[in-house]
Amino acid sequence: MSSQSSGINLADGIDHQVAMVMDLNKCIGCQTCTIGCKTLWTEGGGRDYMYWNNVETKPGKGYPRDWENSGGGYESAEQAANDAHGPRLEGEIPSQEDYGRAWDFNHSEIMYQGSDEPLRPKEETPEWGPNWDEDEGAGEHPNSYYFYLPRICNHCTHPSCVEACPRKALYKREEDGIVLVDQERCRGYRYCVEGCPYKKVYYNVSSKTSEKCIFCFPRIEGEGPDGEVHAPTCATECPPQLRLVGFLDDRDGPIYKLVEQYEVALPLHPEFQTQPNVYYIPPFAPPQHDPEGESIDVDRIPREYLEELFGDGVHDALDTIQREREKVNRGGSSELLDLLTTTNPAKQYRLEVFD
Repeated sequence: MSSQSSGINLADGIDHQVAMVMDLNKCIGCQTCTIGCKTLWTEGGGRDYMYWNNVETKPGKGYPRDWENSGGGYESAEQAANDAHGPRLEGEIPSQEDYGRAWDFNHSEIMYQGSDEPLRPKEETPEWGPNWDEDEGAGEHPNSYYFYLPRICNHCTHPSCVEACPRKALYKREEDGIVLVDQERCRGYRYCVEGCPYKKVYYNVSSKTSEKCIFCFPRIEGEGPDGEVHAPTCATECPPQLRLVGFLDDRDGPIYKLVEQYEVALPLHPEFQTQPNVYYIPPFAPPQHDPEGESIDVDRIPREYLEELFGDGVHDALDTIQREREKVNRGGSSELLDLLTTTNPAKQYRLEVFD
């Protein structure tokens, strides 16, 4: 269920919806966002395998392995013959091997005992782990390709994890739509893990409860040591500054303009029907080369693959950005490109516009 606020589709009972846009043309796969998140929220205590923020290579199997084929979400309105999303779909709970186990490495032997052996996990031969297929991608030389895809919880307008929980332990905050887990109500049934099609809810084997990205809500509430409002750590720590943070229903903010006005920021796998509130600027790439090494007018990253990820709106999005680039190259100005290239935190992060 949802309601309209300033023409924006918001979940019922939600005053405003916080959201994020990530520009995939800027991501360099450095994992600074991943380490920032891990250091702040998921060190130890049954969280070793958890990456609330991860950066995976596409095309690739991702984290956890093959999450895109693990079910969850909803049937489409067309499938359900309804004007909203259809019934919730059953999903799978990834195995520990699909996430990848936390390994102990031979740091002591190399750093303190003078060993010449390479750095490697101790006493095991792992067969999978986070970023196992990093930088592999697809295609054949000289036209191979890949790009990086950062992922956090999407804090969806129609979160299937919330609907899946029989304890009503997961909920959307009224003030900003952030999806949280009430640790007092959670009993660790893991229906939320099964129900999330993005597999961004995790089970803590120590506490026997589910945990997930909290959009760094203490930071956006100004509860840090300096008492100031800050965007989530994954955004502020990013060296190329690829993330913009604000409210979907703030018509003067970057999120509304990129998602609703210019329609160049797209949700990941919209066919899951959860209406994510994390959006992506799709990636460009140089054209393909012929056997003689000359550029040819063929997309290196196939549009068909991008459509699988971001829906059929990806074609118009890429075309719009290309037109704006050409306009700037001719000496014109572009609000769209200004939004995508700004390094002014006041324009990147608009989190204090509503009471």
